[in-house]
Formats: sequence, structure tokens, C-alpha cells
Amino acid sequence: MLQLSGVRKSFGGAPVLRDVDLELRAGEVVVLLGASGSGKSTLLRCVNRLETVDAGEITLDGVPMPVEGRALARMRARVGMVFQSFNLFGHRTALENITLAPTRVLGVPKERAAERARELLARVGLADKADAYPAQLSGGQQQRVAIARALAMEPRLLLFDEPTSALDPEMITEVLDVMTELAADGMTMLVVTHEMGFARRAADRVVFLDAGSIAETAPPEQFFAAPSTERARDFLAKVLAH
Repeated sequence: MLQLSGVRKSFGGAPVLRDVDLELRAGEVVVLLGASGSGKSTLLRCVNRLETVDAGEITLDGVPMPVEGRALARMRARVGMVFQSFNLFGHRTALENITLAPTRVLGVPKERAAERARELLARVGLADKADAYPAQLSGGQQQRVAIARALAMEPRLLLFDEPTSALDPEMITEVLDVMTELAADGMTMLVVTHEMGFARRAADRVVFLDAGSIAETAPPEQFFAAPSTERARDFLAKVLAH
């Protein structure tokens, strides 16, 4: 479904992604791991064209990612993204946050969009929060609304950029449970996270980035039991010690 070929990206002359080759099949869950600054979030932002690549190609269903215009808007409607910081509209209810894009971008009738939004709120365990504003919700609840908002666009692919990093520990589980359920339901997902338990439990593959390059790719059981690179072993020793 998704293919990155020779993708490079630099900021101010400093390389952030170096000749990244990556494929993602439909229904697959791939978790990107690596130290801070390894290029994980930049890779996601390039996939969704929030950043343009310096070289290489990204294709979705065999079609190169558009650079701008209506074609880019249509592509983004097929690639949902969930950020660290929720990005909900504070002056809109949970229901309104979810229905906004389907009605304005896809032209879904308001009644149908609202019906679908209520279904999605129930799916993420927030059926009773349709009329709540973000300030009335916990961080975990806001992130679940953000996931429902992404799902409302019926995406082919969901990108998660450290979706639990801004949450208090007790709220992390409720978000990871929703993500695990999505994975079990066959949603295609590319996930940047520091939650090793989720990577072990839900990923089909773990991709380890180091200094902008893919250093290792393996099934989670293999990666966590016997990483093949010294850099990955050092990373795991540090993150699993806490």
C-alpha cells in the first residue's frame, strides 16, 4: 500500500532521513522505534506531505504522493494522522470536531456525518462525550476523540506520531487499548511510539531507525529477543531498564 524509495530529507543542511526504503502492506502495523532525533517523526510527516522530501519517492497504492493542490487534499483524506498534541478545536464539541472534515472535505451530509461520529465515539469508549468540549475532557479522552476524528475520514492508512507522549501515565493505557483494537481490526498503521508493550503486542514489524537510516527491521518477538545491531541492543538496554 505504501512505499518509500530512497527518501532523503535535510533541515539546514543537516541530514535527517538518509535513503529510506520502506514498504507497508494493507492491514499491516509497523512500529517505528529509535532514539530522539533518529528521524521517526520526520518520516511520518513526509508520508503525509507535511514535509516535502529532498529526494526519493513516496507512493500510496502505487500512485506518487502529490506535492500540492486538490490532489494533495484528496490524498490526505486517505491518510489519517494522530499527533502528540491532540489538535482539537477548543470551541467545538467532540461531535463537531469529528464531523467537520467529513462534511467540508468529503461532502458528507451533516446528519450522516453526525451518525458516523457517534458510532466512532462509541468505538473509542466515549459515547457519552459527544457534547463535551475539549477542556471538559481528560488528555486521554481528547486523544481518543482525535483518533475518532481521523477514522471519520475512512482512511486507508493511519499515522500515529507518539500519540501517548503528552499523556499522564494512567491515561496512556486507554489510548493504547483503542490502537490495539484498531490493529486487531485490520487497520493499516504506521506508528511512532516509545511504548514497548504496544510494539510487542500489536506490531507486525518493528523498524528501528538510527541517524536517519533504517538500521534494522524484524518481527517484534525477534527484535526484542535478539536485535541484530549493536545500536538496537544499546537502545533496548536503555529503554527497557526504566
